[in-house]
Amino acid sequence: MRAVDNVNLSEVRSQPSLLRGLRLPGIDPRISRKRTALVTAAILVVAGLSFTAGSGRLTAAELEAGPLVHEFPLTFEAGQRAEAVGPMFYYESSKAFEQWAFTPFLTYRRDRFIDGEEVDIVYPFVTYDRFGEEYKWRFFLMTSFSGGRKQDDQSRRFTLFPIVFSQWTRGESMDYFAIFPLGGTIRERLNRDEIRFLLFPLYSRTRKGDMVTDNYLFPIFHRREGQGLRGWQFWPLAGHETKVPGVATNGWGDVELVPGHRKTFVLWPLHFRHDLELGTTNEVRFRVWLPIHVRQRSPARDSTSWLWPFFTYTEDRAGQYREWDMPWPLVVFARGEGKQVDRVWPFYSRARNRTMQSDFYLWPIYKYNRSHSAVHDRERMRLLFFLYSRTSLCYLETGEKDLRWDLWPLFSRWRDADGRERLQVLSLLEPLLPRNEAIERNYSTVWSLWRSERDAARGRASQSLFWNMYRRDVMPGARNWSALFGLVRYEAGPAGRKLRIFHVPVVNRKPGGGQAAD
Repeated sequence: MRAVDNVNLSEVRSQPSLLRGLRLPGIDPRISRKRTALVTAAILVVAGLSFTAGSGRLTAAELEAGPLVHEFPLTFEAGQRAEAVGPMFYYESSKAFEQWAFTPFLTYRRDRFIDGEEVDIVYPFVTYDRFGEEYKWRFFLMTSFSGGRKQDDQSRRFTLFPIVFSQWTRGESMDYFAIFPLGGTIRERLNRDEIRFLLFPLYSRTRKGDMVTDNYLFPIFHRREGQGLRGWQFWPLAGHETKVPGVATNGWGDVELVPGHRKTFVLWPLHFRHDLELGTTNEVRFRVWLPIHVRQRSPARDSTSWLWPFFTYTEDRAGQYREWDMPWPLVVFARGEGKQVDRVWPFYSRARNRTMQSDFYLWPIYKYNRSHSAVHDRERMRLLFFLYSRTSLCYLETGEKDLRWDLWPLFSRWRDADGRERLQVLSLLEPLLPRNEAIERNYSTVWSLWRSERDAARGRASQSLFWNMYRRDVMPGARNWSALFGLVRYEAGPAGRKLRIFHVPVVNRKPGGGQAAD
């Protein structure tokens, strides 16, 4: 929430009205100039009101036409915002961004500094994001297609999860197409370098690095091979895998050790026998006979469980603590320099290590978390999940803080390290998804009955009640307020004081012309 550099307001308002600067997202600018019928209708309404006002160049104070349209300056940076038909339509423009919306159905944002665009259609069901030449569409959280240019290679990708996966590039080596479960190839997706399948689960082959796994009737039988690696499984009856320790060159060009392992299971998950990190100074022996006994032994850590998970004792020499679980994670006690825990869920818990702290009392009535680093210190306290929340982020170098308070569904309030403050009443989704810009962009305008903003550094403040039925703006040396959607309007500044009721001038005093009631 850092402040954006101030700009000359005349640069932002160089057009007769902000509303005439609307544009739609698209790769071809010629297409974006062709307005959709919905956008055109809104512009015609506002344009008609503008011509009725009889001004070729509208200012924030001049454009107030009842509940239909209201234009005013931004509080946190130099720029303008227009709102029309209550909460249904708004448009913002500044040096940093351009944004407009028909809430809650359609929003568009363009960032001028990073050459990026975002479109939300009934968020989160349809979204579009572009950064430079890379773009991506998402539909109903399952379908997506994307494209762009990376390293002089044009690519396009389409996904209808989990049915269709495809990609087309100029380099055919990275092209793929798959229809699940019939067959096809997928590359660099789902945490694998390559996936091939035919009539899944009858047959599939996956590759990750040099490890290749052939699956038959997944997950019942597989055969695995790689550099120094051999393995098989007939799940859940038995399986075995071995990897010989070796060396490899990392991304920095340095040669490093690749640990080996031996893994065996019988009647999964009842019995495991794993030897891990072979060839290193911390070889791990892991033995499991569920639910009777679980044992882990290594130079860094020993752990033993009886009647797992009810009784477990752990001595972590690397982490410098000892822990008793009865059972984990409900009843936990730990002691040592690296970890301190006292937990009896859901009644009480206090847990901390060198960088983090987590406490609760009568969970979820009270919950507290804290994290500490060399750069900042973050604290968050919650009551009844998200009913009430207070978050503090302290920048240790300067001592400044970002603060946020949420009381669902009544209000959200924040104050950042630059002294900017904002209060919103009501707040239906913001406490559940804090700092989610898409929620604020698409929905906050609809249900925020009261909005208050203040920028102490710039000497600006604003308040709005019931979608500008009452509005107040304070600027250095000037202040304006309006009621009944602008039917009653008062202005005070270097040019004097004006009061209009139903657009009829009642008071019009210039500087030096006498005192007027404030």
